Amino acid sequence: MVMFFHQLISSTAQSYPDKTAVIHKQQQISYVQLHEFVEQFASGLTKLGLQRSDRVAAFLPKIPEHVVSLFATSCAGGTFVPVNSVLKAPQVQHILNDCDVKILVTSSDRLKALADILEQCPSVEHIVLTDKLPAQLPTGVQCHLYQDLLVEGSCYEPLTENDMAAILYTSGSTGKPKGVVLSHRNLVCGANSVATYLENTSDDVILALLPLSFDYGLSQLTTAFSVGACCILMDYFLPGDVIKTIEKHRVTGLAAVPPLWQQLMKANWPESATQSLRYFTNSGGAMPLVTLAQLRSTFTNAKPYLMYGLTEAFRSTYLPPELIDERVGSMGKAIPNAEVMVVREDGTACEPDEPGELVHRGPHVSLGYWNAPEKTAERFKPVPDQDKGLVLTEMAVWSGDTVKKDKDGFLYFVGRRDEMIKTSGYRVSPMEIEEGCYQGSDQVGEAIATGVPDLELGQAIVVFIVLKQPESLGQDELTKALKKALPNFMHPKYIEIHTALPRNPNGKVDRALLAAQAKEKYGK
Repeated sequence: MVMFFHQLISSTAQSYPDKTAVIHKQQQISYVQLHEFVEQFASGLTKLGLQRSDRVAAFLPKIPEHVVSLFATSCAGGTFVPVNSVLKAPQVQHILNDCDVKILVTSSDRLKALADILEQCPSVEHIVLTDKLPAQLPTGVQCHLYQDLLVEGSCYEPLTENDMAAILYTSGSTGKPKGVVLSHRNLVCGANSVATYLENTSDDVILALLPLSFDYGLSQLTTAFSVGACCILMDYFLPGDVIKTIEKHRVTGLAAVPPLWQQLMKANWPESATQSLRYFTNSGGAMPLVTLAQLRSTFTNAKPYLMYGLTEAFRSTYLPPELIDERVGSMGKAIPNAEVMVVREDGTACEPDEPGELVHRGPHVSLGYWNAPEKTAERFKPVPDQDKGLVLTEMAVWSGDTVKKDKDGFLYFVGRRDEMIKTSGYRVSPMEIEEGCYQGSDQVGEAIATGVPDLELGQAIVVFIVLKQPESLGQDELTKALKKALPNFMHPKYIEIHTALPRNPNGKVDRALLAAQAKEKYGK
């Protein structure tokens, strides 16, 4: 029985030892080989002094060493923290410091990019390089080669399935990203639930395109490993590369977010690359009906699964493929082993078609936000209408999303309460973008970010800028500075330079007015 995250590999290695678990470019790794790598690297981490619940961050592209580091951390009793490989140094610094990362696993080129911030990360004691040691070693930390830490030895396993296994960072509505703490139970239950309704088997070949720091991306690994399927690791670059990979490996399962689907649908798909796909899934935003129609006409053998999820509870709902035409626009119903409710502000259940907040309960509900009691209290609250005979209070995730449920129990998305921008499949805080603007140039005196509807991105980012010295920066210079300071998915599509921004009677910038103006001018 699988209880712990790393057992998704070890248990499958017993059933399918010689089956290919991971493919990366020309490299193929069997389940028994992957299990051995995990145990060896776990021993190496233990020799570095990793203790129970210590954090290990992986700042890497989607390569086998990244996968091994996550599962080995679990095997050694630690907590893994996957860091999106496109983040810039200031964002990485925040994550390393916020959860006191002890060991950082990365590559020499990424270490070079972090050179200016490492001295401001006092908790980092060890850095493990997957390729080579740098010519100049950073001060205050010990550097090791990944290969040298593949050593024989015993692992320290977690004590219970409720132990902390991972911290995934997601954008917060009040500024910097916050860490969602996941238990082993959360991750294993999530893998089993998804594999159940996707009907995954060991015959599946799943292409992992999304970042492993994204719960939806990590799910491609856990779902595959839970049933003995093969997972292909690929960092997305061009649609043509995806087409060739699907055709070469006869991929059966593909997951993406709406902007990525739209990019893929612009390519020319030969029949030889479309017939193997058994299913495709969408999350991270509503799928445009035009894009869905294109996907269905392209992948004629594939079942479409439209899903809704939130990192705090992994995945909440899905719409069965056979109901796509009957329930147009629906989020579906709760995934297996979860309950989803629609409630009023006082926690009472909404009537059919009455808008209310989506509340999720069950074993997928995470352990809250790392070291953030106030933010946790805002989102994690008692289950509505809990039986009065139960003395202990069960907690649920109150999503902040407004939905409604029809008379048959199918859910429909209405809107968000917060100011989060949903772009390229990411939930981005306006304050994160604004902070990046200030870091990008010392000439930025004021920055306000908002999102507008966009056919390709879901929402496009609009930034209103006031410079400290008028005309000190031109549009091109400002754009270049912001691109350098912000990861790709936070790049503004539209930048406006103003001499002043509108304010409300309290003297604060009138965000609502700017958002309305942006929507009228740029919304599509």
